[in-house]
Amino acid sequence: MNEQQSIKSFDSSSSSIGDESQAPEQYVPKEYTADGEANSRGNQLNLTRTETAKTLQDMGMTSEAPLPDINAPQGSKKPAIFPEEYTMETPTGLVPVVTLQSIGRNSSAISRTRTRQIEGSNFENEEGEGESPSSQSFLHKLRTTQTQHSVSTQTGEDEPDNHLDPEIEFVTFVTNDPANPHNWPLWIRWTYTILLSTLVICVAYGSACVTGGFGTIEKKFHVSLEAAILSCSLMVIGFSVGPLLWSPVSDLYGRRVAYFFSMGLYVIFNIPCAIAPNLGCLLACRFLCGVWSSSGLCLVGGSIADMFPSETRGKAIAFFAYSPYCGPVFGPLVNGFISVSTGRMDLIFWVNMAFAGVMWIISSAIPETYAPVILKRRAAKLRKETGNPKIMTEQEAQGITFNEMMSACVIRPLKFSITEPVLFMTCFYVCLIYSLLYAFFFAYPVIFGELYGYKDNMIGLMFIPILIGASFAVLTTFWCESQYLKLVKTRKPTPEDRLLGAKIGAPFAAIALWMLGATTYNHRMWLAPASSGMPFGFGMVLIYYSLNNYIIDCYVQYASSALATKVFLRSAGGAAFPLFTTQMYHKLGLHWASWLLAFICTAMIALPFAFSYYGKELRHKLSKFDYSIDAIED
Repeated sequence: MNEQQSIKSFDSSSSSIGDESQAPEQYVPKEYTADGEANSRGNQLNLTRTETAKTLQDMGMTSEAPLPDINAPQGSKKPAIFPEEYTMETPTGLVPVVTLQSIGRNSSAISRTRTRQIEGSNFENEEGEGESPSSQSFLHKLRTTQTQHSVSTQTGEDEPDNHLDPEIEFVTFVTNDPANPHNWPLWIRWTYTILLSTLVICVAYGSACVTGGFGTIEKKFHVSLEAAILSCSLMVIGFSVGPLLWSPVSDLYGRRVAYFFSMGLYVIFNIPCAIAPNLGCLLACRFLCGVWSSSGLCLVGGSIADMFPSETRGKAIAFFAYSPYCGPVFGPLVNGFISVSTGRMDLIFWVNMAFAGVMWIISSAIPETYAPVILKRRAAKLRKETGNPKIMTEQEAQGITFNEMMSACVIRPLKFSITEPVLFMTCFYVCLIYSLLYAFFFAYPVIFGELYGYKDNMIGLMFIPILIGASFAVLTTFWCESQYLKLVKTRKPTPEDRLLGAKIGAPFAAIALWMLGATTYNHRMWLAPASSGMPFGFGMVLIYYSLNNYIIDCYVQYASSALATKVFLRSAGGAAFPLFTTQMYHKLGLHWASWLLAFICTAMIALPFAFSYYGKELRHKLSKFDYSIDAIED
């Protein structure tokens, strides 16, 4: 009798063992040698508990699959039949595909649910070549048929229900699982949140560390200020390129692996920056520093979200919103004193390397937080222990091709930047605020250096009000989050409900620039232009926090791709503004240069208010497809 026959015969007599609806069970093959000892394969069966349709339904599962969590694996075009796998805890830790199918979870049902108002082609199951190494060894075991699926809302054609082998068993966390980051003690999760936010500050600090010592670069390499400014801009450009590398690494191998290699390379490449023999070497290494360190910007938000359920992660994410905007402020604040005291360019990079080295050690020591990778490792252990090759995660079962990975990480974000006007306008506002922060690094030397005669160390102190304003903004985000949670209890939320923070912060960013322009007439009142940084820091963090959440809710089905679009556009703006800010202040004058930016910021105040009142209609009219939560739940 072969293995399949053994399973069928056991299933047919399962009633003699017990009521399956009462005792969740499944049978895992195990081979026994002549002397009775177990081997890894064979024709006899070992009893292993798994979930049944009844136990899943008792936990609230229905035939309609919910949206995947924002941190669910990206890339595969195949619809997930069990998106709760990475957030749900089950008593047994194993959920058979056949059981999911018995309650209505199959590819055709999921496709009908997910593709109601979006591109049907996004959910086509196109078998391709070039599967990732982590999935190649399992693919021939996973599917009982090799069919081409072409499901779309236009045709209404159903996918076959059996595109996954029904004998596959998906791994979940068990009830109160200590390996589940959601179950870690609260103080540990908040400690990791603060440490990871410090990692973001470290990376952002590195991009602006040279702004306090451009004179040292000019002096060492005998170049112009414009050439020296490239050492800042090129690292910020690296921030837009790096996520294309580190996001797939994180999805396949985990956050910890990505932090270890990326931050390690970042530490190493600070060495040639410090001892660069010419400007070309410095610029090339600064760009690579941006590529390597960008993991701290593109993954930390996900790491924090890994540790908190969606309903409680808002306050933790507020710290992440604070970090990338305050980190650069420490650059001129710290290195202005290094530049004036020592005049050494290399010391700026040695200090940056030391900071990065400490954060490399800390980030590498933080346990893995990414649930798909934690469960993937558990599945590998269970396969070894039980001899059952069909225990795996849905990410492994679905597999992913190189083309699918490129589509999710590169093509879709670029496509969104062109085809999604609502996303583009939202990202443009985020880009503007981020760019203005970098503009301050070059406006302040003109204002306080040329008008007041301050050196780099005193100019760096003028950035302190920005930090103060940003700190007040973090406290305000806590209030905004509490208001949102109250609203959720009374009605179904919409993406536009996330715009409260932007509506509060937008006027403050504009007021700051009007103040800066108006107070640079009289050089005896240095406190007035410096104090303009406080409303700017306050508005900056609130706008970013609010619009970041708005993007996630508007593009919940492809949140990672939408956020990648934001990172790309934000970094492009942050790299461009330093290249013309100094010349703009020289040509237009100290007040008109600030007022030009103030006019733009004032016009942008309308965006969060317009989206708040007309957002749903605008999304339906301006976007070809609706990717928001409304498209699923309406």
